[in-house]
Amino acid sequence: MLKALIELLSLPQTPPAEADTEHALRLATGVLLVEVMRADNDIHDDERTMAGRALQETFALSDAEVAQLLDSALEASREAYDLHRFTSEINRHCNREQRIRIIEHLWRVVWADGALSAHENHLMRRLADLLHVSHADYVNVKTLAKQSAKTQLSQ
Repeated sequence: MLKALIELLSLPQTPPAEADTEHALRLATGVLLVEVMRADNDIHDDERTMAGRALQETFALSDAEVAQLLDSALEASREAYDLHRFTSEINRHCNREQRIRIIEHLWRVVWADGALSAHENHLMRRLADLLHVSHADYVNVKTLAKQSAKTQLSQ
């Protein structure tokens, strides 16, 4: 019995398939977008639209794939007890620029309804910390997203 256990533990670990990794990264990003949408206890259509754009831009998904991913992310978000597993997935597979871009997308969702709640602000700071985004980069993309939102709201 002990010999069988040793043999089992010594088997080479097969890395997850690229498709599995891509799916996990998409879901992790989707969950963060959903968390930001839910932060003020009211999911606005503008926020969902902006989250969908972020997913399309980041992962080159169709409208149907985005809708399915957002639904899966909403379910995963409801079941999650923390965000660490999702931010860890992103940290494992994304470089600094990609993580900054995700924070920018999250800010665009926050600003989509034209308002920033204290809870949204706190969540964003926490997500930036979990994604190891520097304060300077965090402030820069926050400002860019706010300016972009003002431009879109005035049109």
